[in-house]
Amino acid sequence: MSRKFCLPKHISAEDFLRDYWQKKPLIIRNGLPEIVGMFEPEDILELAQNEDVTARLLKQFSEDSWTFTPSPLTERDFTELPEKWSVLVQNMEQWSAELGRLWNLFGFIPQWQRDDIMVSYAPAGGSVGKHYDEYDVFLVQGYGQRRWQLGKWCDPSTEFKPNQPIRIFDDMGELVVDEVMNPGDILYIPSRMAHYGVAQSDCLTFSFGLRYPNLSDLMERIQHGFCYQNPEIDLNEFSIPLRLNQSAQPTGKLSETEIQAMKRQLLEKLTSSPQFDRLFRQAVASAVSSRRYEMLVSDEISEPEEVLTALENGAKLLQDNNCKLVYTSNPLCIYANGEWLDELNSVEAEILKRLADGEALALTDLMQLIQQTDERDLAMDLLLDGICNWLDDGWILLN
Repeated sequence: MSRKFCLPKHISAEDFLRDYWQKKPLIIRNGLPEIVGMFEPEDILELAQNEDVTARLLKQFSEDSWTFTPSPLTERDFTELPEKWSVLVQNMEQWSAELGRLWNLFGFIPQWQRDDIMVSYAPAGGSVGKHYDEYDVFLVQGYGQRRWQLGKWCDPSTEFKPNQPIRIFDDMGELVVDEVMNPGDILYIPSRMAHYGVAQSDCLTFSFGLRYPNLSDLMERIQHGFCYQNPEIDLNEFSIPLRLNQSAQPTGKLSETEIQAMKRQLLEKLTSSPQFDRLFRQAVASAVSSRRYEMLVSDEISEPEEVLTALENGAKLLQDNNCKLVYTSNPLCIYANGEWLDELNSVEAEILKRLADGEALALTDLMQLIQQTDERDLAMDLLLDGICNWLDDGWILLN
């Protein structure tokens, strides 16, 4: 890809994050021409019937009559369809490395916010109803045309239609966007903005979804850290009993004053403990680098000699965007799909860091990093073993 981002020339990454991100929608005409021609409707319909795919089939019989069929989908599910229907396939980067590489053109948003790429196929008139999402999304038209209407801001109190298998509503509020998207066009929709897309013809719309972690997930991972302590983090200070001022009261009573005093001490300890800071950093990094869908890994085994030959012939290492590769700094820690890679040497960590930042590394780049090590004779052999493991685990690609 010769360009860095898919933003219009007159909007920089800083402009977008300041003026649009979670504030207002943006239409980017022909912002992602690379996606045109990658897939046709038949490809998605066939993929949706793969037993390993996460997919949904929505049928609309009337304004208030919908059915929802989750995967696994079969050929029988696609017989006797109504006029209006849609099929949605999640985690498309699992099935197309070429599509997954398009995430790099959205690199102005940190990759730890990436959820997945979903595709929606619908014939003319098909939609998934009027709704809102709790995540930001870039909708990219890959085939055909879809009309999009954007309206009011929503929140958790927004009421949905009762007795429906999907979360939809009628009230869009005042429309702020009413446009038809053509192949290659991008529509950015901030989280919690009402939207409604209707296929104008057979069409494929690709959703590049981005989301933040929720507090429940973070607390669960923090609890896991307390139960299965990392030997490098000393949490014994949290095992010391609290100290409270005592006042006369009935023997069976737990007073609100005591509850609030314990809450205060808990929050003070969480904000002042360097050890908890380390645990919290690990919990956040694990949460945001985790994939929502199970990862399928090839049975093929990479051989060091073949990898070296490919590199000598000009191949480069790239991150596989089916993997979430994230790092924290000071010290440098690498996470892949929710796992802290705590046994990396400095060269391996630096390679994965640069791949996570979207770089493509050639053999000369690897050799330059090896020159920084003391055991240069062994370094390439060991590094090739690590690269083979990363290839087999689906973290990187050899392009």
